[in-house]
Amino acid sequence: MNSSSGVTFNLLAILGPTASGKTRLGVKLAQALGGEIISADSRQVYRGMDIGTGKDLTEYGDIPYHLIDIVEPGYAFNLFEFQRRFLEAFTAIRGRGRLPLLVGGTGMYLEAAVKGYRLVEAPENPALRRELADLPMAALTERLQRAASRLHNTTDLLERERLLRAIEIAEYEWDHAPETLPELKPFIFGIRWEREILRHRITLRLQERLESGLVEEVERLHASGIPWEVLEFYGLEYRFVARHLKGELKLNDMFQKLNSAIVAFAKRQETWFRRMERSGIVIHWLDGAGEPFAEAMEKLANEHQHGE
Repeated sequence: MNSSSGVTFNLLAILGPTASGKTRLGVKLAQALGGEIISADSRQVYRGMDIGTGKDLTEYGDIPYHLIDIVEPGYAFNLFEFQRRFLEAFTAIRGRGRLPLLVGGTGMYLEAAVKGYRLVEAPENPALRRELADLPMAALTERLQRAASRLHNTTDLLERERLLRAIEIAEYEWDHAPETLPELKPFIFGIRWEREILRHRITLRLQERLESGLVEEVERLHASGIPWEVLEFYGLEYRFVARHLKGELKLNDMFQKLNSAIVAFAKRQETWFRRMERSGIVIHWLDGAGEPFAEAMEKLANEHQHGE
């Protein structure tokens, strides 16, 4: 895809709901295309949280991966840090002449990456707030439009507090933005399954994780000093297993409730992906029950031909 006639894309993204087979497809594409994987998963950044987050590290083989096992549990990893680390990994991988593959299911991370948002964690600015305090909404709106190169969220224009915060962020970004951002040309795949099949895959995977020691993993994390309330923050698997370990849920009840919660979570992921499409992001959908790798390679070949 790096022909002399021009690059049609410099980033592959692979998204899909939980249990859809993203990692497996990402690894196969990385092997075929000389790539390295960047995780877009908000929980796989944490060391020691392996089974509950579905890292599946054995699947990677010799494919390098990034943004996995980079911070300790309890660390407040956020979207701003993800964006910074994603851009660092993207630039380093491209510098090695390899193809970055962004793989994951955290919609907010995926969208921030593929849209190339310029995210800066802006502190509150009391002096600016005092300066803006007496300005009418129309004047505030005009100031935001001058400061922001693009508005990510037009609802900021409807409420005074959101408008003030948006100006605070935009003017901070203007003063503190990086000198240059790499140009992103993403090509995005999504893996799609019929709902009942995906539900069955979720159930099977949960059974496998319990057999692989999910309960013991949560028990070990708590014993290492992580409070129950912090563990509950790290997602469904940790929340429900913590309740089981505290004696609030029997094992079978925990399994049933957790399974239902993961199915509902997968629906919310699919809703996010549809919203991404409505915002103008093109997702090339693959049939998970078919041959997604072959289908992906065919779509990439067609894209390469059209780019020549």
